[in-house]
Amino acid sequence: MPWNIAQAKQRFSEVIRQTAAEPQRIYNRGRLVAAVIDAEDFEAFQAWRQRQSVKTVGEAFAELRALAAGDENPLPVPERRDRPNAFLEVLDELSD
Repeated sequence: MPWNIAQAKQRFSEVIRQTAAEPQRIYNRGRLVAAVIDAEDFEAFQAWRQRQSVKTVGEAFAELRALAAGDENPLPVPERRDRPNAFLEVLDELSD
């Protein structure tokens, strides 16, 4: 059930009770501003997020090995182009 902020404040206990069935969305002037979820769902989300953001060194190397195993270079190195180096030009002028 969607709630506006005033309703959610007045019936906070009911909002919390209903999170057992589904997340409760709270709107302000028609714009979603918050969602109240069950504590178990929140813990599951936190655990999922932790697994997504943390890779072991072994996992990172396995991913790199998989990328390098293909026929095509996954990280092509562009051709080097020489360009003027302003720093070296100033040093040359100072040494003259």
